[in-house]
Amino acid sequence: MSARARPAQPAAQPVLRHAAVPAVPSPRAGRPIGRSWSRQSVVGPLFVAPFLLLFVALFLVPLGYAAYLSVFRTRLIGGTAFVGLENYATALSDPQLRTGVARVATFFVLQVPVMLVLALTFALALDSGLLRLAKVVRLGVFVPYAVPSVVAALMWGYLYGPDYGPFAQLSRMVHLPTPHFLSERWMLPSLANIVTWEFVGYNMILLYAALRAIPQDLYEAAAVDGAGAWRIAWSIKLPALRPAIMLTLVFSVIGSFQLFNEPNLLQRLAPNVVDSAYTPNLYAYSLAFTSQQLNYAAAVSFLLGLVIVIVSYAVLLTANRRSTS
Repeated sequence: MSARARPAQPAAQPVLRHAAVPAVPSPRAGRPIGRSWSRQSVVGPLFVAPFLLLFVALFLVPLGYAAYLSVFRTRLIGGTAFVGLENYATALSDPQLRTGVARVATFFVLQVPVMLVLALTFALALDSGLLRLAKVVRLGVFVPYAVPSVVAALMWGYLYGPDYGPFAQLSRMVHLPTPHFLSERWMLPSLANIVTWEFVGYNMILLYAALRAIPQDLYEAAAVDGAGAWRIAWSIKLPALRPAIMLTLVFSVIGSFQLFNEPNLLQRLAPNVVDSAYTPNLYAYSLAFTSQQLNYAAAVSFLLGLVIVIVSYAVLLTANRRSTS
């Protein structure tokens, strides 16, 4: 028998072994994960730390020290003694403090509506785009806010002067009675005029910024529906301005009940009208630095802060109820 030919066997393939590839070090190699995470978590507090330190040192510490002083009283015999809430009880029954609080409340009712209406009017006029020289008007309305309140009070005190003031001189020239802006009857409106002149521009900027944040799509949709400028202002702009108006109103509450610089400077011109207890802030200042009653002045200051909180909350609550009704 002849041998059957066998098929040729394929050549054995060499076995390839993968060589070990050297590991490429990652950018984070040698850097612990926990350390990088801790650095990222520390960056934020480091940026906030200067503000927190100043806030604690210049606000919380003096506030706590004032609260500490308010529960003590210094007597001629016996020295400083703990009296609890006795200073607060005395302040609640103090007729000078109650008269001062009622006076600044009247000031708030007289001055704040006029100031906010003027600020709203200027803001709407600037936002309408129909006002000529809008940048000049905006700067002119805002400039009085840049004037320090001390300078503003001195300037208006000169204008109000019954002897050498321009209003008095003009009245004499035309043979009219001299206006008595610093009299007891006109002192509160005169103060309201000074504060209004100072803060109309500040409130105008807040309201104008809120108007610029309203989406233009709302204006375009209203124009397509045939709404005019007055309708857009009433139905779109004023409802959108409600949060900004509430903010300015709360700021006005705080500023009205903390009225100090203007009556303190006008007191030199009309000492028989503006006494040391004309406003609660002026009363607390006089108690602390003139009468040296630091403990009682601290209690008066805390009660004034409580009044401001209550009035601000009442204003916000009333406005929210009207907006939801």
